[in-house]
Amino acid sequence: MNRTQICVSVSCVAIAYSLLFGIAKGDVFGKDQPITLILLDITPMLPVLDGVVMELQDCALPLLREVIPTDKEEVAFKDLDAAILVGSMPRREGMERKDLLKANVAIFKSQGAALEKYAKKTVKVLVVGNPANTNCLIAAKSAPSIPKENFSCLTRLDHNRARSQVAMRCGVPATQVKNVIIWGNHSSTQYPDVHHCKVNMAGSDLACFAAVKDDDWLKGAFISTVQQRGAAVIAARKLSSAMSAAKAICDHMRDIWSGTPEGEFVSMGVYSSSNSYGVAEDLIYSFPVHIKDKQWKIVDGLAINDFSRGKMDATAAELVEERDTAVTFLSA
Repeated sequence: MNRTQICVSVSCVAIAYSLLFGIAKGDVFGKDQPITLILLDITPMLPVLDGVVMELQDCALPLLREVIPTDKEEVAFKDLDAAILVGSMPRREGMERKDLLKANVAIFKSQGAALEKYAKKTVKVLVVGNPANTNCLIAAKSAPSIPKENFSCLTRLDHNRARSQVAMRCGVPATQVKNVIIWGNHSSTQYPDVHHCKVNMAGSDLACFAAVKDDDWLKGAFISTVQQRGAAVIAARKLSSAMSAAKAICDHMRDIWSGTPEGEFVSMGVYSSSNSYGVAEDLIYSFPVHIKDKQWKIVDGLAINDFSRGKMDATAAELVEERDTAVTFLSA
């Protein structure tokens, strides 16, 4: 069987430890699929990557055939089947948002150009590093011969957070909650929407509002909890989400490779072209999607009330502003 070649731009070792183990033991690309892992990081981090390589080797995982640490994009992206771009420039104290965008445009313009030059045209690219939606758009624009549909950004962590909050409120396992939606940006403007969510209670699927029986919570504290969850994790552990982020990355990529169950959809930041929800074109915006044969399709025809429309438009406006700022740096 041919190996699947996967590159992970490491950056955050805490995420990498959980993520790489999950990939290497077959949780993402299949329990019988041999893989090669390529780990990309900046030059000063190569000695740390050597330690990560040793640990992966020491796991003695049968599917992991080779691990290649590198600081060179031409090595990292050659003939790739999947790229998971975790690394980005974090916001530092005193840094303006436009300065953060400018720094990340440089990173993702370079990585997009390298994907264009070296990766397979069928490569699936997941952008995790923040601001993830706009970083993903820049990478896609920098790789014009790779279909835009092959690029996505991570909003699955937000999706999982929303699903878990509803499950805890209803006293059921998270697996009994389906079809929550994250609309828009992976930021505090995102809109966690449960108007189409179903909760299985005592063997019957109930609408989320009927299961929770607390409209004020669902329209208030639930939304703000999901929107601010990342900040709450940082406040509590003085570090950003790692284990949950790695799990969400694995969920996202596994669904691309294996598809979503019939009647269920998940949230992904994808290209907004020709969507039916009135979202501006040329954005990476989180929508509900079905996935089959490694192709996503936005779920059409969901009813949108005025409450939802206002929140969907607000997060879209933020993305338009981010895009317009980033694009000025792209041509610089």
